Amino acid sequence: MANIMDTLKTKIKDRNIKIVFPETQDARIIEAAIKLGKEGIIKPVLIGDPNEIEGDISRCEIHNPTKSNLYNEFVQALVERRAGKCTYEQAEEMIKKPIYFGTMMVYLNFASGLVAGATQSTGDTVRPALQIIKTKPGISKTFGYFLMAKDDEKYIMADCAINPMPSSHDLAEFAIESAKAASMFDIDPKVALLSFSTNGSADTDETKKVRKAVKIAQKEAPEIAIDGEMQFDAAFVPSVAKKKFPDSKVAGHANTFIFPDLNSGNIAYKMVQRLGKFDAMGPILAGLNQPVNDLSRGCSVEDVYNTAIITAAQSLID
Repeated sequence: MANIMDTLKTKIKDRNIKIVFPETQDARIIEAAIKLGKEGIIKPVLIGDPNEIEGDISRCEIHNPTKSNLYNEFVQALVERRAGKCTYEQAEEMIKKPIYFGTMMVYLNFASGLVAGATQSTGDTVRPALQIIKTKPGISKTFGYFLMAKDDEKYIMADCAINPMPSSHDLAEFAIESAKAASMFDIDPKVALLSFSTNGSADTDETKKVRKAVKIAQKEAPEIAIDGEMQFDAAFVPSVAKKKFPDSKVAGHANTFIFPDLNSGNIAYKMVQRLGKFDAMGPILAGLNQPVNDLSRGCSVEDVYNTAIITAAQSLID
């Protein structure tokens, strides 16, 4: 994973990228922010009272929501963004919360991305992003992918975190956005939409859903190598691919795997992590207009540090 992080650092260096950390009461967040600030690769932005933050934060930008000169601007912008779903008084209370203040910083381009979740649930982290930043044009849902890495092997797996039963259109979006994620990690994307069937070997509602997703994705992004439906062995093993899916340019060479539902995706990445001894980085959120990433509440300082670097790199993706 260290080599991957070094590559991403090279990509984001000297790009003046600011990443927001709204959970300044957590020592892990502060330690990672201080390290990032000292390295000078990104500019950490801390949301909170500077008098209550311990450590050398001299290289960090700090905003206390209630005392910030951005407060009134953010309140008004939030009311406009929520378009009738939020009163001015409600917006005033929301902007006092670091997660909402930080999300508004990203939305209004005062920062490039946000990292949170060390002290709060996924819902509390993602909800403001969905309300304010929202998904990219043409993207209906955000999703979570994992980067799986061991030695020189790197793979993308999605969705492993958010959507229990994605539709064909959802799966097509996941495939296209996952290909962009793969490219960010210097993986030449070959995207396989997985199933218990390969190239029509079974004909059920489940396999039809994946087959339809393949057609949508191929039409929307003909420049990306996307194929399916296929079983994992057909996607991964060249000799099996020759027998089961000989005409596919993806089968036998896939490195980006799209699962038909959350059950299979979540189970698969954890099996690869535990049985295959792969490092699992994620879930990394994709599909938003600007990057926001959710940490585990059991995260380490290294997790925070790496997630910030990935978030910065995501901000450079079109």
